[in-house]
Amino acid sequence: MRLSTLDWWVLALYGLTILSVGLAVARRAGGGREDFFLAGRGMPWWLIGTSMVATTFSADTPNLVTDFVRTGGVSQNWVWWAFVITGMCTVFFYAKLWRRSGVLTDIGFYEMRYAGRSAAFLRAFRAVYLGVFFNVMIMATVTLAAIKIGGVLLGVDKYTVVLVAGTATVIYSATSGLWGVLVTDLLLFAISMIGSVAAAVYALRLPEVGGLSGLMSHANVVDKLSFLPDFSDPTTAAAIFIVPIAVQWWSTWYPGAEPGGGGYSAQRMLAAKDEKNAMQATLWFNVAHYAIRPWPWILVALASLIVYPTLGDLSAAFPNIDPSTIGNDLAYPAMLVFLPHGLLGLVVASLAAAYMSTISTHLNWGASYIVDDVYRRFVAPDRDEKDYVRVARISTVALIILASFVGLQLETAMQAFQILLQIGAGTGLVFLLRWFWWRINTWSEISAMVISFLVAVYFGFLHSQLGFAKWDPSAELVVGVAVTTVGWIVVTFLTPPVNTETLRAFHAKIRPLGRGWDAVVPPKGRTEPDGSGESESGSVGELTAGLLSWFLGCVLVYAALFGTGFLLYGNVTGGVIALIVAAGAGWGVLKLLPSVGFLS
Repeated sequence: MRLSTLDWWVLALYGLTILSVGLAVARRAGGGREDFFLAGRGMPWWLIGTSMVATTFSADTPNLVTDFVRTGGVSQNWVWWAFVITGMCTVFFYAKLWRRSGVLTDIGFYEMRYAGRSAAFLRAFRAVYLGVFFNVMIMATVTLAAIKIGGVLLGVDKYTVVLVAGTATVIYSATSGLWGVLVTDLLLFAISMIGSVAAAVYALRLPEVGGLSGLMSHANVVDKLSFLPDFSDPTTAAAIFIVPIAVQWWSTWYPGAEPGGGGYSAQRMLAAKDEKNAMQATLWFNVAHYAIRPWPWILVALASLIVYPTLGDLSAAFPNIDPSTIGNDLAYPAMLVFLPHGLLGLVVASLAAAYMSTISTHLNWGASYIVDDVYRRFVAPDRDEKDYVRVARISTVALIILASFVGLQLETAMQAFQILLQIGAGTGLVFLLRWFWWRINTWSEISAMVISFLVAVYFGFLHSQLGFAKWDPSAELVVGVAVTTVGWIVVTFLTPPVNTETLRAFHAKIRPLGRGWDAVVPPKGRTEPDGSGESESGSVGELTAGLLSWFLGCVLVYAALFGTGFLLYGNVTGGVIALIVAAGAGWGVLKLLPSVGFLS
């Protein structure tokens, strides 16, 4: 498949528009660290929320969903649908706290919450661990997707894809900072959604697919349609549904779905103009990400089972593709070759938009760690703001080079997804509790990271070498969570707590809910931030409103997601009932928002 002149014109127009926007805000982004990394802390909810959605709509996401559907059916998407619970918890309990903290990066949180050399070490270590190692792994998976898309649709080799895509993205990322990322993400999200819907429409129009009715009745598809796994197969049900719902959502750190928020999600909350906008942005992100976007990808994945039933069919259809990159995730770009010219250019542009949105966010986020949490904090604390922006731009270029190199080594999106889940297994509970329980200290977090990493190394390299049979990834995840959780809890009680002065200062600034701080901040001694009287923070009413909003938010997303699915499957009654439930849950959330407890 090759693009026509019309397709290339569409791509050229897209590229010029994005680069023009990035260059237009370059001067504004160059003012200092807050401008470059947080866009001046004055962003409205709809802009930062849409940017979060655009970022998670990366080039590898439809490929990963296609891999899930082809190997395990629609129900296998529960391995990421379960993160709805995490996301809604962040909306109603953590978004306002992040904005209230006023830090420049979420890593800066460590020297606010903890104290001493261990806090400084943790800040530096996490900055490098997340900002470089994890960040590069994430960008590498997106780069892998771009390689596969470029090979199928453009017929170019992986080195050309990496060079061209990486260069174009780094130009506007390094010049415009978060200002450019936010503004262009609005356009990128619109293009990406149009492209994914167009891909689904044309996949259904293929004669061998035969529309929605033909798709849903085809022999290759009927056993892939269930929203829930087959519970008569306990191993599969545990891997796809039980473990994600019972364990994964609270225990595992994964970019974009961090327990308690964090990473680029926290960056967007910190960029909001106030706590209310931070909460609303995170709510919009979770609704759009989980309820609105998945079905076009799922429909294309199901149609691919008819057009390319096996990996052999994919290999035969694309004999020039590097054999090492042939996997079920290749089926998504393979379905795009049937699009008419002009629209094909738009869809390729939408995938380029997905790539650029995700990569630009991760470049800016990773550079913020390198600059503020390593360079400014430990190397050059008293430099001019212009110097920090210069180092940020250099860091941006270095990160894209590293990500491109690692991306050339990967083979499938599923491979990287499972690596990241296992490495972060068991750390999530620390990130949830550190806001609400005074006893958490730096050694809690350090031990959680070290133990989870060692468990991941064991299962990844040592387990089979010792002669043991390979375990299912879900079993490895549960064991990793159990070992890590027990380990960091033991370490917490064996090490001294943070000093009382630091804890009280943190509590006064953040005003966390619950009774987890009573030992160091007696309830009767708490006052409002302006000293006007006794604080009501942590009241039963605010906690109840938060818990109920959390529950209703999950109901809203799942009901909307499955209501849409029922309608596509031809079950009109089920679809209408589910959408009514979603509307009722949404109304309840809106009514409860004023009681959740944000400060204007």
